[in-house]
Amino acid sequence: MAKKPSRTYVCTNCGAVHAKWAGQCDACGEWNTLEEMAVEPLAASSAAVRGGKGRRVALQALEGEIKLPPRTQTGIAELDRVLGGGLVPASVVLVGGDPGIGKSTLLLQAASKLAGKGERVLYISGEEAVDQIRLRAQRLGVAGAKLDLAASINVADIVATLEAEPDVRAVVIDSIQTMWLETIDSAPGTVSQVRACAFELIRAAKRRSFSLILVGHVTKEGALAGPRVLEHMVDAVMYFEGDRGHQFRILRAAKNRYGATDEIGVFAMTDRGLEEVSNPSALFLAERRGNIAGSAVFAGLEGTRPVLLEVQALLAPKGGDGAPRRAVVGWDTGRLSMLLAVLETRCGLKLSGMDVYLNVAGGLKVAEPAADLAVAAALVSAASGVPTSPGEVYFGEVGLSGEVRQVAQADARLKEAAKLGFDRAVLPRRIARGNTRSRPPEGLHLREIGHISDLVSAEMEAE
Repeated sequence: MAKKPSRTYVCTNCGAVHAKWAGQCDACGEWNTLEEMAVEPLAASSAAVRGGKGRRVALQALEGEIKLPPRTQTGIAELDRVLGGGLVPASVVLVGGDPGIGKSTLLLQAASKLAGKGERVLYISGEEAVDQIRLRAQRLGVAGAKLDLAASINVADIVATLEAEPDVRAVVIDSIQTMWLETIDSAPGTVSQVRACAFELIRAAKRRSFSLILVGHVTKEGALAGPRVLEHMVDAVMYFEGDRGHQFRILRAAKNRYGATDEIGVFAMTDRGLEEVSNPSALFLAERRGNIAGSAVFAGLEGTRPVLLEVQALLAPKGGDGAPRRAVVGWDTGRLSMLLAVLETRCGLKLSGMDVYLNVAGGLKVAEPAADLAVAAALVSAASGVPTSPGEVYFGEVGLSGEVRQVAQADARLKEAAKLGFDRAVLPRRIARGNTRSRPPEGLHLREIGHISDLVSAEMEAE
């Protein structure tokens, strides 16, 4: 008699597997996220493996001719940049982001541009009716594109359609959490449904060699909803970031088997959809006023693209008897606390009794340690009341002893600063074994510092 499937419990937030139900997931700490899932016995498959029914896999040497995959450009340069140059046949891309951030808008625009180049593109939605997609296409000005639409959540029907349609180059599924497979005994959006539906769609894409783009929902923490195995199954994972109340949108690659990770594309949301921002540095600094204390320009690097951003700091007397407040937007709160401790311990700057507010203007989230020096300059400027030079940029990592450390791609950061008219740069001091920096761009004066106290003393002398 066949063995009955066992039951296990999977966390819908992080994908961790539990032997029994519990109110809280031990892996991620979320409450009420464990869902029951059937696990089929592996006796039959194990017997087949042991019976030697598999075919021998051909082995190849590491050294050999490399064939780069062909690419199809979407017609949106910022999207192609993040993809690594365009869509690769048989590749699977997962795009995640907050509700209403513009995922469907971006992909409808990209699909319409692809269809306008004569490619066969299918847009399949499980969230909207066909008429709703047509209304959005009219608003975006792409209603005339030769794009095929469908509204369905049944994966079996979708796969059958894809098998029957010839010459399909790209397929958009909006979204994977709405898809449903009747052989799985659970509701759409559950771990088992998302995993099984993604597997069937990915298998169809690999077999028919079309590019598959999956839209994914995110949790309140910003991670992609569903099992973590979903991110391992796809070839590229991209996050669409930004504040819905802000015009800027950032498309960031977190994983890409065919291109660089941490690459970004910058868009501006308008009443006609998303528009590309070819020079994000100029746009991020467009509203900057150089005569305000507590502001500094950071020469950052997002993927291979140098980007200049304004870092703003505000200090206020602590209110009440509690601990001072640390409010951060666009940067790491823990790193701000570390930098405040360094400034107070190594430089004698008294900030422990102040409420500190830090903001990276433009809605971009900065993760690289190179922003330490710019944040420190903004904090020192806010404490002294003296504005930083309007033509000066900062970059460098600050250590716990106060030393300013080297960061990658200094030349690219300096060239971007010179291109936008900056004439001064504060950066880490070069060391003998790492003296690989080329000559600075014409008209750009460099001020190299080895310790954070050099920055503080210079700002205080300016006061």
